[in-house]
Amino acid sequence: MSGTTQYAVRMVHVTKAFGKKVIANKDVNLELKKGEILALLGENGSGKTTLMNMLSGIYYPDHGEIYVNGEEVSIRSPRDSFELGIGMIHQHFKLVDVLTAAENIVLGMKGKAVVNRRQINKKVAALAERYGFEIDPAKKVYNMAVSEKQTVEILKVLYRGAEILILDEPTAVLTPQETEKLFSVLRNMKKDGKSIIIITHKLNEVMAISDRVAILRKGEYVGVVDTSKTNQEQLTEMMVGRPVSLEVERPAVKKGEKRLHVIDLTCLNGDGVKALDNVSFDAFGGEILGVAGIAGSGQKELCEIIAGLYPAIGGAVLYSGEHNGVPVQENLLGMKPDEISKKGISMAFVPEDRLGMGLVAGMDMTDNVMLRSYKSGKGPFVDRKAPKKLAEKMIDELEIVTPGVDAPVGRLSGGNVQKVLLGREIACQPSVLIVAYPVRGLDINSSYRIYDLLNEQKKKGVAVIFIGEDLDVLMQLSDRIMVLCGGRVSGIVDPRKVTKEDIGLMMIHVNDSREGEAKA
Repeated sequence: MSGTTQYAVRMVHVTKAFGKKVIANKDVNLELKKGEILALLGENGSGKTTLMNMLSGIYYPDHGEIYVNGEEVSIRSPRDSFELGIGMIHQHFKLVDVLTAAENIVLGMKGKAVVNRRQINKKVAALAERYGFEIDPAKKVYNMAVSEKQTVEILKVLYRGAEILILDEPTAVLTPQETEKLFSVLRNMKKDGKSIIIITHKLNEVMAISDRVAILRKGEYVGVVDTSKTNQEQLTEMMVGRPVSLEVERPAVKKGEKRLHVIDLTCLNGDGVKALDNVSFDAFGGEILGVAGIAGSGQKELCEIIAGLYPAIGGAVLYSGEHNGVPVQENLLGMKPDEISKKGISMAFVPEDRLGMGLVAGMDMTDNVMLRSYKSGKGPFVDRKAPKKLAEKMIDELEIVTPGVDAPVGRLSGGNVQKVLLGREIACQPSVLIVAYPVRGLDINSSYRIYDLLNEQKKKGVAVIFIGEDLDVLMQLSDRIMVLCGGRVSGIVDPRKVTKEDIGLMMIHVNDSREGEAKA
């Protein structure tokens, strides 16, 4: 017994299959020591979440044993998991919007029928302070930022007495600053003796936060390494099964025509506050213009205005191009997407909300491809042959992992969903391509395939506007970077001539002298 009690969790020869075709986990052995942070690493679809769902009682293993604190256990429901002191924080939060933080935290717990709000607010505040969380217990969920909602989810499992925490891609929707705050809290939990598993695909975060790293590949356990004795290259090779260059290419392409000339663009957010304030820039064919800024600096509004999905109160978006050999010059401001298309302007937009704005989860690939092209159909009968052919071509060329073109898009992994969306938009042969956070939540292989696709568009003379959150990638991929701060442009710079720290400063401070533009 003494040999096993240093482990909070041991999973031995665990196997889980869905039907005959999909083996999600095959003979996996995983050990979590008490008071450690273990990173669980693997590509999209490698079985990380399925494995953790067996610990949290959502799935039950077909074979194998699970030990918690040295004792063999049977976890057949989330309640079993909760009673063993295991709490899982999922990627998609399960909160009631109209309730406060504190009410969500105690929701579903046994107790009196009448809730003493003052008392629970006090308890939640004390718990938050103990670990270094910043939260207002009385704040309603619908008024919260993403990072605050995540805090509520973590406090919910801590309040219920969890000693073992599983976090599934916790930083996918956080800014670098919010990520650092979360890591500080996780370190405090570790000091308090909690055992933590963090599922992530971001190698720099793995190196920063974990004690050990366990790697899965195609559902099988590859091994575990001490974080202090490894590096990003070794982890990538273990994860993918072959050496992978971590360099992002920036091919030299002759700068083309000016496609967009944006002048003094101004708009308001839902609260009537300026989301964009006199934003001006140009986008050229044959270049990738990166857009950097902390979350909520106006990135969302910027791309949606250009795409015809959000109203502006001032400025102009001037487009120059040609259609069927005829020059086209238009001010796009105020036009709806179908009006832009009717003018002969081929513009593609890949939003950050893939399954909300971009694709319909319940539809298959063919139908999702048709969403972009059905208006060009003639007569009452819809032709499915061409969209189906395009969907099959996308599966082949973009290496999309799917049972087939008839499978609902919502069942695909995040990386494959993104490839479907980007592939569909690129198939329209745009002259301007706007992509918002295209690799958020994606593994290394999928991310680099997306970067290749963007570079291919650049080589074809497309003006690519790339809104990103990883400054390292922005600096390697972009030809120029526009930095937004509080809805204003704090500079447009050449990433080859500035440091990451320079851009970081521009993200939190607007330099009205516009010195940054001189570097571009």
